[in-house]
Amino acid sequence: MEFTTERLILRPWRETDAESLYEYAKDPDIGPPAGWPAHTSVENSLEIIRSVLSAEETYAVCLKEDNKAIGSIGLILSGSTDMTDRDDECELGYWIGKPFWGKGYIPEAARRLLLHGFEDLGMTTIWCGYYDGNTKSKRVQEKLGFRYHHTCEAVPVPLLGENRTVHTNYMTKGQWEAIRSEYLPSLCVAAINLDNNIDA
Repeated sequence: MEFTTERLILRPWRETDAESLYEYAKDPDIGPPAGWPAHTSVENSLEIIRSVLSAEETYAVCLKEDNKAIGSIGLILSGSTDMTDRDDECELGYWIGKPFWGKGYIPEAARRLLLHGFEDLGMTTIWCGYYDGNTKSKRVQEKLGFRYHHTCEAVPVPLLGENRTVHTNYMTKGQWEAIRSEYLPSLCVAAINLDNNIDA
């Protein structure tokens, strides 16, 4: 699937995105605050595309003008997230390259995926969390309308070999429906089926 918004294209990651991924993911201000190490080479980024970013419902965030990957966003489904074990719930995850901070791209992309999650995938609740101190991610979740649920301390971060405090937020389908109309002006809600290239 591929989605568009006012300014963005959300599409599956491609192996040809490795150089662009490395350009932004090598920055230590990107991955470590989210719980993963900075990328070390284009080859490392290529392996991440193959092993992690190829997951179902994971999308490259691209600007419409050049379709170049500048970040990532996805719905992490049951079996791949520790926030829920229900098939009708999932976790929202995201990041974007530093040159694009403060422009509202991730909230715009997230609103499109929330629409997809609740209305296409039939989710009843979507979870989202951030590590203590990651104020940028906290603000994104507040802007989207997520509500606080709980905090856990001393949570292992396996990729970095440390423990952190995690704040967990949530949004139910009912909460989404109450604010859905506020989202729609910035969304182009057509989805493209890449198999036959027709509007879904």
